[in-house]
Amino acid sequence: MRILVIGGGGREHALVWKLARCQGVDKIFASPGNPGMKLLAECVDLPLQDLEAVADFAQNQNIGLTVVGPEAPLVQGIADVFHARGLKIFGPTAAAAEIEGSKAFSKQLMEKYNIPTAFFKICEDMETAKAYIREKGAPIVVKADGLAAGKGVVVAMTEQEALDAVDDMMGTLKFGGAGARIVLEEFMEGEEASLLAFTDGETIIPMVAAQDHKRVFDNDEGPNTGGMGAYAPAPVMTEALKAKCVELILQPTIAAMTAEGRKYQGCLYAGLMINGEDIKVVEFNARFGDPETQVVLPLLSGDLAEIMLACATGRLHELEVKWSEGAAVCVVMSAGGYPGIYEQHLPISGLAEAETVPGTMVFHAGTKEIAGGIVTAGGRVLGVTAVGESIAQAKEKAYEAAGKINFVGAHYRRDIAWRALRDK
Repeated sequence: MRILVIGGGGREHALVWKLARCQGVDKIFASPGNPGMKLLAECVDLPLQDLEAVADFAQNQNIGLTVVGPEAPLVQGIADVFHARGLKIFGPTAAAAEIEGSKAFSKQLMEKYNIPTAFFKICEDMETAKAYIREKGAPIVVKADGLAAGKGVVVAMTEQEALDAVDDMMGTLKFGGAGARIVLEEFMEGEEASLLAFTDGETIIPMVAAQDHKRVFDNDEGPNTGGMGAYAPAPVMTEALKAKCVELILQPTIAAMTAEGRKYQGCLYAGLMINGEDIKVVEFNARFGDPETQVVLPLLSGDLAEIMLACATGRLHELEVKWSEGAAVCVVMSAGGYPGIYEQHLPISGLAEAETVPGTMVFHAGTKEIAGGIVTAGGRVLGVTAVGESIAQAKEKAYEAAGKINFVGAHYRRDIAWRALRDK
């Protein structure tokens, strides 16, 4: 089978890496891909804003399955275009992807179907938003309604911080049209975890629970980022809690989407807040998480291509999906200054040396190849990932590998997986 992977970040590199290990896969194309994928896939520069042209490529190249990494093409309707042509694709339709594309839709869906989440208010104008903030006080969470590349959420610890966030989102339109409408949400206490699930719209198979690290600095300090690292499995998500999550959140959500005429197929990402035995939804995403994918997929024992094809064709109930016993840790190396202003096109050294550490993979997230070698080309540059028998062992390997990589201003947190290891 020939596979096309849409996207060019660390998540997509991890997807390509895992798909390349599948028995029935003959060839992988990646668009746009990145330098790290080149040994595993043919990188092609498709006009991703022209979904019909992407479908033309899939048809002409006899692609058996297209796998969509980022959320934007899903929200724009790439799955609908492919379905209309009878092409197989892993990812939800535009109507189903609205569960990520609109925070307001997602919250209203949860309210309607009694899926546990924080109380909220949808605000169409600044005056309503500010009045609600003054009424409720802080801490409070301010979310842009639309897609903002993972950066449209402000956890405001003071009233002024919340009011400033409203000015940014609705006043100066910091996130463009994504912030023209906002959702104000209760601040939830607890520990976050990410539970991703494969689904064909009926059968749901949860993956290994992961936990990512959003803040840029150690001790969860500094601004939010797209994610500075992750580990799996997350001990906070016990088997009992996982079963509870499937029963109270994942199954009702998939059933609700079907009831709304938005059958959901692909990967459903549930961002969860866990407080003792209490579990609530922070957000849903319509695709694999980044960097959670980099730690979840190395622990998958099954054939990813077969699983994804089963999701796309309604046959997931036929498969038994297995996971390995070990653990994985991903350390994100970012450009100095990220998530603010940062320099690009800085030479990277030590990539080959890093992968000499047993059980280590270096996933490229923001890199570019020039005549002189590989250079930085984004805020999050690399995801240095390692597997081990335990989280502690995987962490040790990941940091050993990261220590072999150099570029000017390279920054990474030194405390990834601290929650899992704090009681050790």
